[in-house]
Amino acid sequence: MKLTTFIKGENQKLAVQIENNLIDIEETAKKNEWNNIVTDVMQVIEFNQSELKDFEIKVKEAVTNGSAVAIEEEGLIYGPSVTKPHKIICVGLNYRRHADETNAPYPEVPILFNKFDNTLTGHQSEIVIPNVTNELDYEVELGIVIGKKTKNVTQEAALSHVFGYCTVNDLSARDLQMRTQQWLLGKTCDDFSPVGPFLVTADEVGDPNNLNLKTYVNNEIRQNSNTSDMIFSCAEIVSYISQHMTLEPGDLILTGTPEGVVLGLPADQRVYIQPGDVVTVEIEKLGTLTNKFVQESEKVLTNA
Repeated sequence: MKLTTFIKGENQKLAVQIENNLIDIEETAKKNEWNNIVTDVMQVIEFNQSELKDFEIKVKEAVTNGSAVAIEEEGLIYGPSVTKPHKIICVGLNYRRHADETNAPYPEVPILFNKFDNTLTGHQSEIVIPNVTNELDYEVELGIVIGKKTKNVTQEAALSHVFGYCTVNDLSARDLQMRTQQWLLGKTCDDFSPVGPFLVTADEVGDPNNLNLKTYVNNEIRQNSNTSDMIFSCAEIVSYISQHMTLEPGDLILTGTPEGVVLGLPADQRVYIQPGDVVTVEIEKLGTLTNKFVQESEKVLTNA
């Protein structure tokens, strides 16, 4: 299944893509008088396999018999495809050619840092370039979404604990990131983790370490690689993290970015994201995520 969220009023609502149609789950449930209406993607992530299969069958049956409520694409506002993760954990320098381009040694263990839910936003949303940075960089990343409570899982079993995968742009303000030895400041400005447009269940993805991934800036390709270049595979990452902390359903893991980022270029060739730029990141089987960037002073901000 391909799950997504959309904004209706002030709420994030659940949708499922079936045969190129986006189905409004809440309205479909009301029309069909389903019990226990599901309105939140996080509820689906917590389903067990039987519940997930039953949910999928019900939605597909509604599409087949004409009782599903489709969402009009025009005017649709996407939310992040994962809305309330308990944790957002990121892996740094996890692609060989990315480490090579930045002259960094390959790490011996995964380099971990975190982001917060203020960084989450959706497909087609405008993203403000904060006035505090002049060096905003893109990073296409495969996101792993955990599906069940996970502690001390082996590498062999790790992927069975994954609910699904998504496309993420791990935006990075390099001047803030490199200001100290801690990367957090450059990674956690508002809307620095657009996620989506879909959360795709693991059964539709297959091997997560054999997916093409790309970045375009104003339709010019910048990153073009494959998740097979990861230093630590998805299974290794999930297993490693679970040895140190308990992973919960809905936790989001960003698995690193391949070569082609602005930081990897010679200093005199670096042109970071500018106001008006449109950045698209895409991952095979998961979908294409596009955002336009605006300067902070150009966007009306509200004060409490």
